[in-house]
Amino acid sequence: MLEQVEWQMHRFIEALDNEEIKKLFKALPKGKRLRAKLVLKVAGDQPKAVKLAAVIEMIHAASLLHDDVIDEAQTRRGVASLNATEGSKRAVMMGDILYSKGFEELVAFESKIAKIVASAVTQLSIGELMDVKLSESFSPELQSYMQMIYQKTASLIEATAASAALLAGKDEKVYATYGRNLGLAFQIIDDILDITQTSEQLGKPAMHDFEEGKTTLPYIYLYEALDQEGKEKLASLHGKVLDEAERDWIRSMMQESGAIQRAYLYAKELGEEAVRLMRNKNENALAEIVEAMIERNF
Repeated sequence: MLEQVEWQMHRFIEALDNEEIKKLFKALPKGKRLRAKLVLKVAGDQPKAVKLAAVIEMIHAASLLHDDVIDEAQTRRGVASLNATEGSKRAVMMGDILYSKGFEELVAFESKIAKIVASAVTQLSIGELMDVKLSESFSPELQSYMQMIYQKTASLIEATAASAALLAGKDEKVYATYGRNLGLAFQIIDDILDITQTSEQLGKPAMHDFEEGKTTLPYIYLYEALDQEGKEKLASLHGKVLDEAERDWIRSMMQESGAIQRAYLYAKELGEEAVRLMRNKNENALAEIVEAMIERNF
């Protein structure tokens, strides 16, 4: 059914009747379509499931376009980002168009579903603003980080699962909790992989998050474990292009302190709760999505 979601998204774009928009949309990498998969697995037998999945994927694509411009990212999923090939102005406007078209189609749904998704987009935007603010300096505050990743990443995944549950007449709160935990665990695992994987595996420079000024969970845990001299050194490396000696020092300290393992165990704890919720509902496919994400090699 993912092919039907792709077809629906193309129909949305075709309806705009603009060749430039069609060209820019075609240039966007598709990604894993995690949110579409969630909708289809929760509510795949519902007539509006494909349309809901397409709307949410368009909103997600819009957020990535804006995110790449803010981060001045040159790649997205291993290929050149749209802002790198077409310029930031086109990327921002394409993001605005995808958001606008997504909301235009969203109003056709039951008001509660539309409100859940729309509210998540507000949270997502606030999360992006928080991410920018937190990146201005080294910020080892755990609560601020968790709030930011909830808003920026988990809120839309939470809304995806909850809105699909409403569409299918299922327990909205249970599926919302599942989506929230999946989203948080997903982001923490991504933060870990940014440190543990190579540039070739990531499709972007390794440790790029820290160089961009992001203080992710492994760095927060590492900072807590270091002595004062180590804390000062780690903070001094924040937001700068690292040389190999600096990268090696960070990796060795991550290993010695157990910061990576601690972050992984927290992500796994979140994931296991999501798995239990879905196993209790006999939603084995949804449980397996979490298990596969948690078990990614790093």
